Amino acid sequence: MTTRAQRVAPHDVLAAAYRCVALRGVESTTLAAVAEEAGISRATLYRWFPGGREELLTQVVAWEHQRFFLALYEAVRNCTTLEEVMVQGLLEAHRAMATHEVLQMVLAQDPGLLAAALSAQDEPTRAQIAGFLLPYLEAHELAQGVDPLDAAAHLARLVLSYLGAPGRWDLSDPGEVAELVQIEFLAGVVPSSLQ
Repeated sequence: MTTRAQRVAPHDVLAAAYRCVALRGVESTTLAAVAEEAGISRATLYRWFPGGREELLTQVVAWEHQRFFLALYEAVRNCTTLEEVMVQGLLEAHRAMATHEVLQMVLAQDPGLLAAALSAQDEPTRAQIAGFLLPYLEAHELAQGVDPLDAAAHLARLVLSYLGAPGRWDLSDPGEVAELVQIEFLAGVVPSSLQ
């Protein structure tokens, strides 16, 4: 006979922990609460997350980070041009971050947890964004001497940088985002006659 704990996978526990954070907040999310929400024992929880609460919460942030970017890719997958994917991607990412209740809660309650988890995801995220942008760059006329792989890596770094600190740019304004893409992102990547 299969028990409930045997049917629960680690990703189910991450989902349960996410629900606990959403309902209770970071500070009130305990291992006991997550185990109860997931329908497993604390011993099983420790077996999967031997680092305890800190490891579990870090993994929850990483898991939700991955889900965030998968939803973002889905939102822009029908874009046909480099410019369109850059503008729509920045607009959608900003909107999603601003309205993500759990992300905003973690930022308010434990920004260090978010910073640590995101820094661990930084390189894989840049690589994912660059990989997503590469076909758009390969289909676009590029400035002389611009390598599509280098341009994809450059644009991925800019995306993450501006999402974290947009400076004077209003990332909720389509006109401003289109201007930002032309002035900051594509300058030097595409011929100036195409900007």
